[in-house]
Amino acid sequence: MTTELKMDVPQPRFLDQTQQGVLGKPIPRVDGALKVTGQATYAAEWQMDDMAHGVFVGAAIPKGHFTIDRDSIAGMDGFLGLYTDNLVRNSARGTLNTNPVQPGDRVDYLGQSIALVVAETFEQARDMAAALKVSYTRDDDAVTDLSEYDDWELKVGIELGDVDAAMDAAHKSVDLEYTTKGHNSGAMELHGSIASWDGDHVTVRSSLQMLGFNRNELADSLGVPPEQVRLLSPYVGGGFGSKLGIGPDSVGAAVAARDLGRPVRVVLTRPQVFDTTIRRTETRQHIRLAANQDGRLTGISHVNWQSNLPGEGHAEPVDAATRFLYAGENRYCAHYMARRNSPATGDVRSPGEAVGMLTLEAAMDELAEALEMDPIDLRIRNIPEVHPGNGKPISSNGMASSLRQGAEAFGWDQRQPTGTRREGEWLIGMGVAAAARANLLMPSSARVTLNPDATAVVETDMTDIGTGTYTILGQIAAETLGLPTESVTVHLGDSNFPTASGSGGSWGATSSGSSVLIAARAIRKTLAERMGCEEEALTLKDGMATGGNKRSALSELIDQPISEEGKIDKGKLTKGTHQAGYGAHFAEVAVNTVTGEVRVRRMLAAMAAGRILNEQTARSQVYGGQIWGIGSALHEGLEFDTRTGHIANHTLGEYYVPVHLDVGDLDVLFIDERDDMANPMQAKGIGELGFCGAAAAVANAIYNACGVRIRDFPATPDRIFPHL
Repeated sequence: MTTELKMDVPQPRFLDQTQQGVLGKPIPRVDGALKVTGQATYAAEWQMDDMAHGVFVGAAIPKGHFTIDRDSIAGMDGFLGLYTDNLVRNSARGTLNTNPVQPGDRVDYLGQSIALVVAETFEQARDMAAALKVSYTRDDDAVTDLSEYDDWELKVGIELGDVDAAMDAAHKSVDLEYTTKGHNSGAMELHGSIASWDGDHVTVRSSLQMLGFNRNELADSLGVPPEQVRLLSPYVGGGFGSKLGIGPDSVGAAVAARDLGRPVRVVLTRPQVFDTTIRRTETRQHIRLAANQDGRLTGISHVNWQSNLPGEGHAEPVDAATRFLYAGENRYCAHYMARRNSPATGDVRSPGEAVGMLTLEAAMDELAEALEMDPIDLRIRNIPEVHPGNGKPISSNGMASSLRQGAEAFGWDQRQPTGTRREGEWLIGMGVAAAARANLLMPSSARVTLNPDATAVVETDMTDIGTGTYTILGQIAAETLGLPTESVTVHLGDSNFPTASGSGGSWGATSSGSSVLIAARAIRKTLAERMGCEEEALTLKDGMATGGNKRSALSELIDQPISEEGKIDKGKLTKGTHQAGYGAHFAEVAVNTVTGEVRVRRMLAAMAAGRILNEQTARSQVYGGQIWGIGSALHEGLEFDTRTGHIANHTLGEYYVPVHLDVGDLDVLFIDERDDMANPMQAKGIGELGFCGAAAAVANAIYNACGVRIRDFPATPDRIFPHL
């Protein structure tokens, strides 16, 4: 049976009453041992009989048309096939369920996958891809340099009151421009797929985040019904948005396997990952803030300029947090879009807030200085009581608690005036920034089965991209059914299982976890009936049931498996309230007065994200956000060849990310909170919240250390040293 819950009313705190005591505990990941011993089989690692291998050929021009000389490689040893039809131009976005198909013989950016060469061995396919002769007709109107671009598309997001008038009347104001470079997800596991057909049914083992959407996307590409497609993604070695949608590897492998009648494996190289999967756009941002004598914001304006491929609908929501984070009656948010012949942009971890909160929180720091006010005080006094743009009630807001408790734990009272704390040739400073990320609920389903031997099985097509999904869903089922965690087995990443929310947008654990909770509670009702009591009066712990003045082992209550499916969906609360996770980031940095080098000595994140489902996995997620914040502030940035639009640093040898010595001591403080309007677990997403604002805390600490304001990111030494 299926039990569905729509979020129409606030949910009772059922999990505060359960007795097993495993939810929230820092339980290590159940799949951890498999991963560190190499026993977790990732998509491209599966071995299949008679498997062929495919390698993509990328376009050598930014815009135009191509013609392929098939005969140039057809006679080479091991040649099996050459495919140009039904491929995809770039990876899809997953949640939009759109498919960016390869437009015939047209090229839209340099590096675009225009052909797949398939051979008996990988080495043969690689050599054929290099030897394939391709002729091009290049269009003269390719847009590869935005320095003189003049065809911007304007979209106004919000316009309330009169920001210009607020700026004119302000006691203090700031009017600032920032730039951020583009980012790549850079997941450790390369994008790869193995496809095999059985009649008119295809099975694709791939590295994907959202199988419910991906199944439809692949079916659309192949021209078959979705029920003839099976996707398997039990282990995903990182995604961060790049694996939200179906990619060239999945489609190419399936196309070739259907034609050849044998399995085909396609794995993108690291440069191809940079070229053909989505990137975060570069931005130019203009922020204006106006405040009265009390430090209360009267005007907020956030305008940004960004780019994407022609025909792509995605726009980075740079102003996402600006719309709700602070009060202020006069507001304006808008973006300008350029159409550029470079790899497509899309969702990368914390889309919008990652770069938008970097600049907003840096601007708030400058406003605090202009007001001669502590930056924490400024933020707290501007926390809104309702959503400042639409008036919706806020379900819960833990930002003030995060700022206050975080400041105490970090030692904010020891912060010195700008440029005054020195240790030899190093200047030391502290910075703070708010954290905020909209909390989202997505439709999600899961099946839970309780067996007569007091073991349980959870089945859902939800994916684990390294976030601990296997462990967390097992904890939820164990807590609800009163079982030790080792008595629960979780099966994920199979599109034949009930369709989950997928991993993305920080909604995965809360959405899929809620569906597990609903299914497990349906089983509880059956057990309560057999015990002769209401579910509320039933206690389950360690495989024993107590209720109705009776006590019984679960194995004595059931003689055959009890299976229930749970489903969570949006409801009136989802639409009628504003829901977000909040927090605060603190950073201490050292700036070298001789070289301009910045070292992050320590960071603390105070996070208010509702009920914490697993303290260890949640802490790990925040660590990742802090580290990515360091990267955004100091290291990461895509570099483009303006002649061709090509990403010039498309390897991890040249696209710099933080390494061990770049990261100082990290600490995380969880603020006790429950959000009854979010979901039946009162939990909120934390995977992206831990990133939002982290880079701004580093940037603000740089200023406190040495007096240099960074407005062009990343803050490399050449942007700091000349101003010391």
